[in-house]
Formats: sequence, C-alpha cells, structure tokens
Amino acid sequence: MNAANVPFQTLNQKLEMDNDLGYGQLFAVLLRRKFWVLIPFFLSLIAAVVHSSRQEPEYVSSMQFLVQSNYRSTTKSPDATFVDPEVQVDIAGQIVVMQSTDLIRRAMFVIQEQYPGLYPEINPQDPRAFYAFKQAIEIGQVSPDPKKASPTNIFQVEYTSNDDIKTQRVLQALQQVYQDYNLEQQKKRLEEGLAFINEQIPGAKQQVAQAESSLETFRKSKGLIDPEQQAQAQVAILNTLDQELRANESLMREMNSRYASLVQQIGLGPEQAVLAARLSQSTRYQGLLNQIQETELGLVQQRLRFTELTPQVQQLNEQRQNQLQLLAGEIGRALNVDVSDTSPEALLFQGQLSASDVNLVNEMLTAKINLDSSVARQQGLLRSRQLIQAELSRYPELLAEYGRLLPAIVTSRETLQLLLTAQQELGLDIARGAFDWQVVEEPLRGYPLGPTLSKNLLLGAVAGLMLGGMAAFGREALDDMVHTSDDLQKQVPVPLLGMVPVIRVEGADFGRNSRDEIDDNEEALAPAMQSILRWHGFREAMDLVYQNIHLVNTTGAIKSLVVTSALAGEGKSTLAVGLAFSAARLHRRVLLIDGDLRRPSLHNLMNLPNREGLSTVLKEGGEIPPHLLPLAEEAGRTGVSVLTAGPASADAPKLLSSRRMKELIQTFEDHYDLVIIDAPPSSGMVDAMLMASQCDGVLMVGRMDRLTKTELTQSLENLRHLNVIGVVANGVSQIRQQYAYVVNDDDN
Repeated sequence: MNAANVPFQTLNQKLEMDNDLGYGQLFAVLLRRKFWVLIPFFLSLIAAVVHSSRQEPEYVSSMQFLVQSNYRSTTKSPDATFVDPEVQVDIAGQIVVMQSTDLIRRAMFVIQEQYPGLYPEINPQDPRAFYAFKQAIEIGQVSPDPKKASPTNIFQVEYTSNDDIKTQRVLQALQQVYQDYNLEQQKKRLEEGLAFINEQIPGAKQQVAQAESSLETFRKSKGLIDPEQQAQAQVAILNTLDQELRANESLMREMNSRYASLVQQIGLGPEQAVLAARLSQSTRYQGLLNQIQETELGLVQQRLRFTELTPQVQQLNEQRQNQLQLLAGEIGRALNVDVSDTSPEALLFQGQLSASDVNLVNEMLTAKINLDSSVARQQGLLRSRQLIQAELSRYPELLAEYGRLLPAIVTSRETLQLLLTAQQELGLDIARGAFDWQVVEEPLRGYPLGPTLSKNLLLGAVAGLMLGGMAAFGREALDDMVHTSDDLQKQVPVPLLGMVPVIRVEGADFGRNSRDEIDDNEEALAPAMQSILRWHGFREAMDLVYQNIHLVNTTGAIKSLVVTSALAGEGKSTLAVGLAFSAARLHRRVLLIDGDLRRPSLHNLMNLPNREGLSTVLKEGGEIPPHLLPLAEEAGRTGVSVLTAGPASADAPKLLSSRRMKELIQTFEDHYDLVIIDAPPSSGMVDAMLMASQCDGVLMVGRMDRLTKTELTQSLENLRHLNVIGVVANGVSQIRQQYAYVVNDDDN
C-alpha cells in the first residue's frame, strides 16, 4: 500500500532530451504570439512608406563597350577573319582595369577641367569624395538572355546620381579616359610582350636541350627505350603466365583425380602395378604358373588316394618346390629384382592380371607420366612468373622517373614553339594593338529609376517579419505558462497518461451524446456533472486515462490512487469523478473519497450532503458508514461509492497523518477494487503528500494556460519520493475526434 520509490528522472535531463522544436511547434508559437508578430510587421511597413516619401529621386545613365582581340590571323586564305579567335579576353581583368583607382581619378580630373566649379562634390583630392564617386559607378557584362549564363564581351558602365545631366557627363568623361587608356596600353603591352618573348626564347631552348639530355642519359643507364610500353609488355606476359598457371592447375587437378581413380581400381601402387603387368605379359612366367597348377591338381588327386609319406605324394611335393624355385628365378630375371627373401607361396600371386587390368595399368602409367609432366610445367611457369615479377618490381621507380622527364621535354618544346609562334605573329602585328575597346552605346541623359516604394515595402515586410518573429520567440522564452500537452509532457519526467478536452458547461451543447443511458449513481449527480459525464469526449478521455494507469504500472495492481494538482482550479475533482465512473463502467467497485479537508467540493459535484465524511471518520471514535463496507455476498456488484470530506478541519495534516488514516485506507482497499482520493493541491500544502504516502500511486492533473512550468516543477519536486505514475493534461483544445459513435433518431 505504501508508495514505491521508483527512479525519478530529473527535470533537466528531460528538458535536454526534448529541447528540439519542430516546425509545428514553431508555427504554434507564432500563432499564439501573433500580435507580437503583427505589430513590428506593420510598424516596419509604416517606416518603409515614410522613408520612401523622403527619398530624393535618382537617375541612372549607361554606356556599353565591346572589348575584343585586335590580333590578325596569319592565315593566307582570302576569307580569313580579321580577329584571331584563339586570343581570349580576360573578362575579370578588364573589369578590374576599368574600376581601377587611376582611371577613376583621371575621369574626375576630366570633369573638373571640362566643367570647372559645376560639380564641387567631384573632388579627386578628397578621399571621401573619391570613394563616393567610385561607389556610384557599376561595371558588368551584358548577357543576351538574363535567365541564362551566357555573357558576352560587351561591358556596361552605369552611373547613378540625383542629377540626370550629371550622369551623362560623368559617363562621357569615363568614355574619354577609357579610350585614351586603351591607346596607351596597346603599344606598351605589345612592345613589352615582344621584348619578353625575345628574352625567354634562349632559356626555352636551353630547357629543351637539358630535358632531352636527361632523358637520353636515363634510357642508356637503364637499358630502356620506352618504360611504359615495356612495362605493359611485361604485364601482358605476366597475365599470360597467370592464365597458363590457372589452366595447368585445372589440368593437374583433373589428371590427379584420374590417376587416383585408376590406382583405386587396380588396388596396387605404380611400381607394383608395373611389375604385375610385366609378369602377366611374360609367357615363360605364365607357363610355369600353369605347370604349378597342374602339379597342384595332381597332388590333390594323389592325396585322395595316398598319405603324405607315400612316394607318389612326396614326388609331387618335390616337383612343386622345384617349379616354385624356377618361378622365383623367372621373376628375378624378368623384373631384375631379388626375390630370395620372398616366400615361395607369395610368388604364386604375382602377375595374375587380366587383359583389362593390364590396360588399366597402362592408363595409370600414362596418367602418372602426364601428371609428372604437368607438375614440372607448373614449376617452370612459377619460376618464369617470379622472374617477370622481379622485373616488374623495378618498373614503378623507372616509370616515376620517366614520368618526370618526359613531361619536362613536352612542356619545354611546347613552350619554345609557342614563343617562336608568338615572336613571329607579334613581329608582324607590332603596329596593331592587343585589344580594342569600341563604344557600342553612347552615354545618354540619365533616366529616373523605378519607384522605390515597392522595394522599400518589401524590405520593410521582411524586416518586420524578422523582428516580429524575434519578438514572438523572445516573449515565448519569457513565458512560463504551460500552453499545450507537448509543453506539459516535456516539463514532467513521468508519462502523459491522457488529454482531457476543454469543458465548457455553461451554455454548452454536448450534442446527441447527452441522450446516452447512465446508471443510477450518475442520476444523483449535479446537473453540470451529469452533462460532463454524458459527453463522449470526456468519457473516452477518462477511459483512456484509466487504461494507461494500469499499463504504465508494471509492479502490481493499483488499489489506491491520489488525484492532485499543483494549483487549485485545475479540474482535479472533475477528473477524479470521471475516473471513478470510468472504472465503474469497466466493472470495478470504486470508492471516491474527498480528501480536501480544508475546502471540500466533491459533495457539490456529487449532489450529496456533507454533514459527515472523512473528517468525522478520522476523529477519535469515528465509525465508517456501513454502506461503505459492502457485504461479502455483494462482492459481484460494481459501482461508485462516495465518502465526502465532512466538516472542514482546523488541523487537516494531523488527521491525514494519523494511524487511523492508514488503517482506513487499508480497510477500503480490502473492500474495493479501486480507491480514488481527491486530494488538495500539492503546492504549499502537505495534505496531498500525507495521503500519497499511504496509497499506491499519485496522478497529477495540469490545466493548460493556467499552470506555470515553475509551479509544476515545484509540485513534482515535492512529490519526488512518491510513486507519481503520470500526469493528465486538462483543458486541451487541440484534440481531434476522428472516430465516434453514430446515434440514430429511432434509438430512444
């Protein structure tokens, strides 16, 4: 019955695990703080409108230059193009030159000379005026299709000012400076280029000679001509050897299998099989065997007639021994072996092979010869492969050195050829320039820029949304209130057992759910409580909470449960009543106790008198009402029994911590399936802790938009040593009823 000390996860650990915000939570914050978003948004729009009304009009003028190579082609064809397409224009370099400090300062001097005193703000001696003038000039490439990245060699120069005539005059000065600079640089670049080429040619020739000499020395010292081709040839040979090795290994396995099969069929080793085959093919040996067989046949016949001591039998035995000696001599002669130590009787079994056995012996010998040949060939291939690998092992170093020498020759030769070609072309084209800057579009009088109001409004809207979002999230960070069930679940280290929708009793229409049948206990409730209990949304939520209580508790059945909250007015009494009736509908015998001895309220919900109750039972001499102790024969009945708080007590903690209270809870647990105690709030009072310490579990109730995170944390901290099995989110407005009963009109 006492509360179990289960591991209580700290709040900081819980928050660290759930500190990531999803998109839905971000949008929920913005929607909840919409005024914090809208006010900065509209203020930014107003500021953008005011700023646009105070801005001075701006004008812009532009001109375009075509920058192309001025080298002529050396082709002798009459239709050769004038411009050599091989010479590319350095786009980035041209833009940097056009934006250089020297050219911009020259343009400022030109304006001062042509229009003295007219534009005092264009002062080349003033650094701030110079940078302001340079900032107003924009240079970029012209693209025929703005949507595609296909820029041309045409550059556009723009100048922006609040004077339309000034924009045209500034660009005219820039045009003059650019064209003068182009003429100056053409001759200088070409002359410097030709001098540079003449200086580089001797060094390039020397580099070619040195590279060729190094390559020749390398080839002579290593005995190679082209290491790459020779290495490829060696690799090809190595691949061929690998293929031959694999083929020979396959052949060896096949011949070895054939040889083993023949040996198994013959039943003799190679040497024994050869000897047996020779004797089988010897006519003299076979003749002696036949004579011995005839003698043995005659000996058998004589033994049938005479004893071993008779002369006839002894004569035949001597004749057989002589024949065996002749057989041994024939074996020694035919096979060139010494058979003196061999038993004469064992000689009779030599050379008894049939013609098919002799053929098998011949096949075995052939297989043996082929196998030995393959083994020898395998060894030869392996030796060849080792030699090739040893040869290839030195090629990486040779190829690396060859790879360093050969590119040096190619690069030096190409460099020399390029220098000689450039020397010839520049010599022919010394009178012509390198690049030509041609004016494609002359600068015109500046035209006003488009309306800036739309641009300022767009910037203001973006800035307003950013500021509003920052303000909303800042306000959200400072807000300590629990708004949603997700906030509640993240704040507590215990499971969320259920969510109860918002209940609005006054003027509420619970629909056709109110026509459901209810039991006798519910008929006695206050009208508001009856309407709540008849509402399917509330009943389904209570059923879910009741089932989750049993699912999360794995240590044993919960016989007594304390329902409390951090603050008053969070709906714990209503939830306690709903939970009791939910358990009763599921065939449980339930006792509902009002444990708030300071401000009792359960009797109002249950429409019961409060003259006697828990406070009178706990006092000395108090007796339990008989109707709260059902008889044994009534054990099968289910329903809800109620014990009100009774008159308010001046010292509630004393009564709740008494031994009488502990005995009372034990007695009720013995008579009921579930005892639910509606306890007072846990913050600032010890009543809930005293009752929870004598019960199996504690159920916390938290109302959305009323409870703060700090109050919830403090309340859970007070109950950390008790078995807090979970929390219920009350007053949730985001619950969706995706499945419900269908009630027909004729089901009355």
